[in-house]
Amino acid sequence: MFGFYRVATVAPKLFLANPLKNVDEIISSLESCEDKNVSIANFGELTLIGYSVGDLIFNTSLLNAQDLALKSILEYSRNVNIIFTIGYALKYKSRLYNTALVIKNGEILGVVPKTYIPNKQEFYEARYFSSGRDIKNEVVNILSQDVPFGIDLLFSDSDVLTFGVEICEDLWAVTPPSNILAQSGANLILNLSASNEIIGKDSYRVSLVSSQSARLICVYAYASSSLGESGSDTIFGGDLIISEYGTILKRDKNLTFNSKLIYADVDINRVSNLRVNDSSFNQSSISLCRSIEFNSLNRPAKIDRFYNPHPFIPNSVDSIKQRSEEITNIQAYALIRRMRQANIKRALIGISGGLDSTLALLSTHKAFIEAKWDIKDIVAVTMPGFGTTSKTLSNAKEICKILGVTLKEIDIKELATQELKTIDHDLETYDITYENTQARLRTAILMNLSNKLNGLVVGTGDLSEIALGWSTYNGDHMSMFGLNSGIPKTLIKYLISYYAKGNLEVLLKDILDTPVSPELIPAVDDKIVQATEEIVGPYELHDFFLYHFIRDGFSPKKIFYIASLAFKDKYSDDTIKRWLKLFIKRFFTQQFKRNAMPDGVMIGTVSLSPRANWRMPSDLYFDSFLEELN
Repeated sequence: MFGFYRVATVAPKLFLANPLKNVDEIISSLESCEDKNVSIANFGELTLIGYSVGDLIFNTSLLNAQDLALKSILEYSRNVNIIFTIGYALKYKSRLYNTALVIKNGEILGVVPKTYIPNKQEFYEARYFSSGRDIKNEVVNILSQDVPFGIDLLFSDSDVLTFGVEICEDLWAVTPPSNILAQSGANLILNLSASNEIIGKDSYRVSLVSSQSARLICVYAYASSSLGESGSDTIFGGDLIISEYGTILKRDKNLTFNSKLIYADVDINRVSNLRVNDSSFNQSSISLCRSIEFNSLNRPAKIDRFYNPHPFIPNSVDSIKQRSEEITNIQAYALIRRMRQANIKRALIGISGGLDSTLALLSTHKAFIEAKWDIKDIVAVTMPGFGTTSKTLSNAKEICKILGVTLKEIDIKELATQELKTIDHDLETYDITYENTQARLRTAILMNLSNKLNGLVVGTGDLSEIALGWSTYNGDHMSMFGLNSGIPKTLIKYLISYYAKGNLEVLLKDILDTPVSPELIPAVDDKIVQATEEIVGPYELHDFFLYHFIRDGFSPKKIFYIASLAFKDKYSDDTIKRWLKLFIKRFFTQQFKRNAMPDGVMIGTVSLSPRANWRMPSDLYFDSFLEELN
């Protein structure tokens, strides 16, 4: 369903050098995986005999016992709808190889040898094993099964999953085999490992798994041997890690003498979409690998996965603070660069007392501080119209006073009235003409003032508004530099909170509590009557839709599904569907505004500038996108 697979990494209780006893633990772990509806299970290195058996690995009795154990596992797995890997010491052409067996329904689908054999410090594996780096297009017989053998194996189902396998040290090498496997189509990498515990290795190992999954744009599932290994000279901690595109989905360590598994619902569809959109990945070379196909797997009926309802916002307070500092620096230095290029040291901003203009003013103020320019050369123009309330007007004036910028107040009601009369528009008809007349007047005033004062008009519209086309064409849609154009509405609130300290704290908290509104329709009893989110829907939903539509390339149907998980305690399915349909309609029909939008600095991975991340004609049909939701 939607490309989700349940992947498990397993560290079973290990009886060193006792394969027949290990069978029970492996089968018990597979039974747990089956109960949890796991699709793919990955065990640690040399699962059947243990990694640290030493020279005993040369003993024929141990290898024979390993085959007996394998036979039992194959017999058990005939009726198990899981594909799984176990570590196996293979004797082939008078050499020993440290390998991974890929097993499904009683069949060994393939054997992958370890490429990099460690022979340093506490590891002396070259004493026992040969490298499999040159083994391709080979077939080996194991328990009367002729099985593909080599580093050139990929395993695929009938949907979107293709996985490859590497073993322990392979990941730590300069050029891991997973690089080639991913370039050739593997979107899931399984690593069977025996990684010991020494100071500092724990965090480095997690970083290595995470960075490899990010670099390869894949899911990486890692399983290491646990405390059952020999503790004579080193100890093994049973590290279990599942990472998707740089994010650790699940991680645990088996610091017990029992079996342990972790699992995560990974999104193979997502990483495949991200790859298609990544030019550096598309330009990498493709190696010829043998493709081994298998039939359907267990798939999770209900996804057990957290979706951040606010994907543009970091999860931790420290991360939010760090991200806010980074974003405000990007804004400030981008504006400095633009103004220096134009040989201008004066900025004009339309300030309303709302979220967007507040952030633009704060970041412009920061830019002037960094550039050591005169703060008085920031000209904040407040232009009260028919819908302006005393609260927002007061807040607009107060923030200018605190920051020490130049404030100009220009009431546009008389000008707007005259213009409406000029076009024979009824002053009591509060339609789009009534609203847009005010918006365009404000922009015209800013532009004309910029000419008079030799200044640059700083745009205040944000990414969410740009996505929805929630702006007046050639009105607030236009500026000389769109300072907020890369920042979604949900993130703007956190950025303003970042600035909310000292003598700005009380005021900015009041601005944050003010409903989002263009204030273009007359207020009632000095209260805002035009709430944006009542018209276009909650911005937190639209930001969620935008992120997964642009960043992940998800279909509307999948976006609806994951939104229903993320917002299950806040919005009904009908509500989510209603606003998702509106998002799709507005996103497509308002592209003409984006094609004519001014320059603006890119902040995150989602940008709608036609010169940065998003290029699309203005005249596309979107019927098929809506049909999915019907």
